[in-house]
Amino acid sequence: MKPTIQQGEKSEEMPKLSIIVATLNSSSTIRSCLESIKRQTFSDYEIVLQDGVSSDDTLALVAEFAASNKDIVIRVLQERDSGAYDAMNKAMGRATGEWIYFLGSDDELYDPNGLSKMLGSPEAADADVLYSNVKMIEPNGELQDAMVYDGPFNLKKLLRRNIAHQGMIYRRAFAKSVGEFNLRYRILADWDYNLRCWSRTKFRYIDVILAVFRLGGLSGGCGDDPYFGQEVGRNAMEYFGWSMFHPLLNSRNFAGRTGIAKLQLSKSRVHFAVGKAIRAAMKLVDKPVAPQ
Repeated sequence: MKPTIQQGEKSEEMPKLSIIVATLNSSSTIRSCLESIKRQTFSDYEIVLQDGVSSDDTLALVAEFAASNKDIVIRVLQERDSGAYDAMNKAMGRATGEWIYFLGSDDELYDPNGLSKMLGSPEAADADVLYSNVKMIEPNGELQDAMVYDGPFNLKKLLRRNIAHQGMIYRRAFAKSVGEFNLRYRILADWDYNLRCWSRTKFRYIDVILAVFRLGGLSGGCGDDPYFGQEVGRNAMEYFGWSMFHPLLNSRNFAGRTGIAKLQLSKSRVHFAVGKAIRAAMKLVDKPVAPQ
């Protein structure tokens, strides 16, 4: 697929960062998204914009932005896809940066120094995955009312809710070794991807608000992505080498606890009874967590 737009002077060395933006009829938000990238003090990046054959003015607006910002390396590729994660997979395969970052076409970078703070941090020297905070806002909400999400994570926390991908930067070589987003999960493929990543490396937290994440779109819980809810327990067993009786999988706060209980029951009533006993014991140490 030849690029629809390709511009900017690219040095012989690869850029430090590839900013991946998947679009489909994003004319109402794409200008703000691109302008937020332009405001960054960090400048060693390319924009890889993967369009799913928009029928509105998305690409015309991107072309206007490109014409006004000839110093920015921007590559636009247009082809049909089977959803945002498929577009992100395609763009990830075309990215050339040392690091990759996924920004939604309806999201914006928040702190103009955010990318500089993350990629210039001591943690970036030997990390595979960097993550930070985002501001979560309703589609028509006011920024001052946005909630900051969600501080440092440990594995127990990641098993109950995801890190927002708008706050995450992956080293490209590592991401390539992990593979692509699983298209079976139409809403929560990035959560599955982060669990795979966590099983292979240590995430490094940078205390900065990197992006404004607008709710709606692909955001949602396990109930919105039934395959993920049913399979996250089995996936965690595979990724981390756990048995179905691992305490974290039987915690009341684990996103896939119902699936684990069903898996135990499918094996035998004895398996289910053992799991039930573990879940009862875990209630004594677990505090209930309010849904996000």
